Amino acid sequence: MKLIVPLLALAAATPAVAGDYCDDLWFTRNAIIDRAGYCFGSTLGQRLFDNGDCIGKSVSLSDADKAKVAFIQQQEKDAACRIDTSRTALDLPDIATRRRLIDLPVSDGFESACIGWLGDPVPLRAGHSQNTNVIGQILPGDTISYGHLPEGGWTYVTISSGDWQIKSAGWYHFEAYQETCAQYAG
Repeated sequence: MKLIVPLLALAAATPAVAGDYCDDLWFTRNAIIDRAGYCFGSTLGQRLFDNGDCIGKSVSLSDADKAKVAFIQQQEKDAACRIDTSRTALDLPDIATRRRLIDLPVSDGFESACIGWLGDPVPLRAGHSQNTNVIGQILPGDTISYGHLPEGGWTYVTISSGDWQIKSAGWYHFEAYQETCAQYAG
């Protein structure tokens, strides 16, 4: 799996966007190790992840998860991320959906949007496969926000209506649907 993040995204990011980027990376990296049974000691880790089924501080990851964690750690280093783990929450508006995902998305540091979806309804899935559960949908008029690396013709998106409040999220098989939008941003 080859993942590339454009460095211009980091250079052009405002402090608030860079903070969101770092929070997003931190959550994904730690969700991966949580699934492997890691026991969190920090306040933030304990608040966001269930230590009820943890097995220790040294956990085994699949080769794919090792590669993803290493990639994320490099992105965190390149962006000089410093997460205050004494906090009790992260400001990720789609965190409830992220907990339901089979395949965890990795932020690309960019944000763009399809404003006013003009196509038919599109299912959003828990992973980047047709074999995963449908957990949301894109409906006509919705805004699709992009900000994560695609994987095999799929990308993780968040869906909002006119008020920009997230109403749905999941993996969108963009190769299977023609993107038709009233406007584009980003």
